[in-house]
Amino acid sequence: MRFERLLSSKAPPATLLIRVMVGAVFLSEGLQKFLYPGELGVGRFTKIGLPAPEVLAPFVGVVEILGGTLLLLGLLTRLAAVPLIIDMLVAIASTKVPILLGRGFWSMAHESRTDFSMLLGALFLLLVGAGPWSVDARLSAGAERRK
Repeated sequence: MRFERLLSSKAPPATLLIRVMVGAVFLSEGLQKFLYPGELGVGRFTKIGLPAPEVLAPFVGVVEILGGTLLLLGLLTRLAAVPLIIDMLVAIASTKVPILLGRGFWSMAHESRTDFSMLLGALFLLLVGAGPWSVDARLSAGAERRK
């Protein structure tokens, strides 16, 4: 019963657009942490001052790759959204709050537009689910037929 609720969604078909937007950005950003480790992976995490960057950067990269892929497929969408929301909250706290405190609101607003878009997109998917054009919808329909 709980698993079925995790998969079910009354969201409109257009939810696919949000899934593609959020999933593609997370997938791309996760891959880039491995493709460009000095600029976007371990090197960036070191520059920001995050602890254990040689462990944390690859971990975040894998979370973003897996989460983004799951969102693109619409598979376990609500579950996949949770670590991505945490990812964005940490990113905002560690990179955008210092901009706010150092350079002001408008500078932070400019620098954080993608972060806030990804956070709100992931929150949206957590709340509404994957929509009808998703693996979740197929699994949910199969569970309903077996009842």
